[in-house]
Amino acid sequence: MKARVIILIAALALNSGCAIKRFAVNQVGNALAGGGATISSDDDPDLIRDAAPFSLKLMESLLAESPQHRGLLLATASGFTQYGYAFVQQDADELEGKDLAATTALRVRARKLYLRARDYGLRGLEVNHRGFGQSLRNDPKKAVRGAARRDVPLLYWTAAAWGAAISVSKDKPEIVADLPKMEALIDRALELDEKFDHGAIHTFLINYEIARPGAKADEAATRAKQHFERAMELSGRQLASPLVTYAEAVCVQKQQRVEFEQLLKQALAIDVDQKPEWRLTNLVMQRRAQWLLSRTDELFAE
Repeated sequence: MKARVIILIAALALNSGCAIKRFAVNQVGNALAGGGATISSDDDPDLIRDAAPFSLKLMESLLAESPQHRGLLLATASGFTQYGYAFVQQDADELEGKDLAATTALRVRARKLYLRARDYGLRGLEVNHRGFGQSLRNDPKKAVRGAARRDVPLLYWTAAAWGAAISVSKDKPEIVADLPKMEALIDRALELDEKFDHGAIHTFLINYEIARPGAKADEAATRAKQHFERAMELSGRQLASPLVTYAEAVCVQKQQRVEFEQLLKQALAIDVDQKPEWRLTNLVMQRRAQWLLSRTDELFAE
């Protein structure tokens, strides 16, 4: 696969005609869009931190040549979202209380990355649903009704990027005002394929149910618990994400210190080698679990 990618990139450089160039771009795009397994199984998050920007910029360059390559649009949306969360927002969170200027700068950068990811996701949805973005702005719930099961990955990653942008934009009311659009995307994704990516939608909703506008506290907590249990079931209890998300979103709000510590320790106890395809994700979430545990006394009243 690496050899094929190199050959195809060389073909691009030759620039021997528009049709050949477009074919080469699409073939490279297909290879990059389907090449996530190597990254997701890596055991060195810092290596991926350093390598990811090149891959993301390469995908953007290819999209400039083939702007409707749906696989590339999805890969770029998910890539910028994950990079922003794992390597920018996490750094910002860890610096909070130590360096206000650096924290603010990192969160501004994270927001820009999330919004870039959101825009690629919306472009991906536009490929099969012309005018989707405008329809979403006019009537979010009506717009998403036209989405089908094949759209679930783009619905999920667009919502994830948008939700992450909103979470770091408390000082940007125009971004927070987009909450109904993000909500429509993730709710439709759940309706179409609640098993997507081993419970990823349920993990997202653990956090969102607590913040969903108009939700009563007890009902929101019940729904978050249901999403947590389903995410754990669909992941075979081998993903740290549901554990860390529930501990941070629910246990802190309800001041359940004992459960908070138990869940995070459970996340840290996951053997990352049991599921190599989830190794990187688990390492990133275990880092967050460790950081959250270090802040236990700050997060819980005596």
